[in-house]
Amino acid sequence: MSTVLISGAGIAGPTLAYWLARHGFRVTVVERGGGPRSSGNPVDVRGPAVTVAERMGVLPRLRRAATGVTGVSFVDASGRRVGRMDMRAVQRPDEVEVPRGDLASILYEASRGHADFRFDDSITALAQDGHGVDVTFEHAAPRRFDLVIGADGLHSVTRRLTFGQETGGPQSDLVRHMGLYVATTPLGGGAAEAGRDILMHNVPGRAVAVHPAASGAFFLYRSPAMPGFDHADTEQHKRMLADAFADVSWRAPELLERVSVTDDLYFDSVSQVRLHRWWKGRVALLGDASSCVSLFGDGSTLAMAGAFTLAEALAGSADPETAFRRYEAAHRRLADPKQRNAGQGSALLVPATRGGILARNLATRLWPAVAAATRLRHALAR
Repeated sequence: MSTVLISGAGIAGPTLAYWLARHGFRVTVVERGGGPRSSGNPVDVRGPAVTVAERMGVLPRLRRAATGVTGVSFVDASGRRVGRMDMRAVQRPDEVEVPRGDLASILYEASRGHADFRFDDSITALAQDGHGVDVTFEHAAPRRFDLVIGADGLHSVTRRLTFGQETGGPQSDLVRHMGLYVATTPLGGGAAEAGRDILMHNVPGRAVAVHPAASGAFFLYRSPAMPGFDHADTEQHKRMLADAFADVSWRAPELLERVSVTDDLYFDSVSQVRLHRWWKGRVALLGDASSCVSLFGDGSTLAMAGAFTLAEALAGSADPETAFRRYEAAHRRLADPKQRNAGQGSALLVPATRGGILARNLATRLWPAVAAATRLRHALAR
């Protein structure tokens, strides 16, 4: 098992490439995009991912890139604060929030010297036997690898090619829409400003926010799955956002105007991926491709932790089936609880009714007590 193809150069892919190379594997990474993605929500690196980052030597860079955000302030249509959560009070000391694009770039820089990265290309076909996998690419010549790992996200091509027919239906059978759509776009217009609150305005079923440290806008709204939704159609995404937030005030009109002219918009369904098994033969899935936990489930942390676990399992066994079983058994203990609890965050950030918004805002008055209890729990855990 000396040659490994990884599909996806987001968070999980470069992390896996780094650790596989350290174990002596020859690694190729193929990525549809032209480079590491620059957009997306700020993400948390916490728990086991902090240890992985430290062992990769990138933790100091992550701390320098940290947003330094202090909390979330909920505001009314006039911008008056009606509730606040101090996020520093409930974070562990070693946790760090970084813009997703910065995390992807830092991980790529750490791994690029250890693997062959090929951008602007994608897998189009996989044919495996007991000894390897024949891979057809959109642009490059076909190649054979000992193993293929799909780290290509919620809309994984590797998952579709490997598991799509096994379920007796299209890939959507494996992806559960969580009743929400999310969008982010950078605002630019000056240096990012650290150490301030995220500002968020709610109306029933919708939230619009400005993240000061990441200098970006954030939209989240409740909606059933939209027929004909295409995750790659930016013009469709702009229309969906304009329709969903047409009657929202505060800064929504200004931010929608920015969305209408931007060429850097991230938009997607908030979804979970549920698979009975994360591997088949010599092909396995990692990160969001195997177990997307939705917007509220520490996806980046799980991606980094899962990549390390998979690399260790492959290095410890000459049999891919044994390695994949060990990886899945270990990593499900982290991922499954996150999937079960993922719905809690949506009730906090985007209440469905005016009464829910009022209750949430009133509940923030209890936040100091919640924060104190959390600090005590962290102290006792040390």
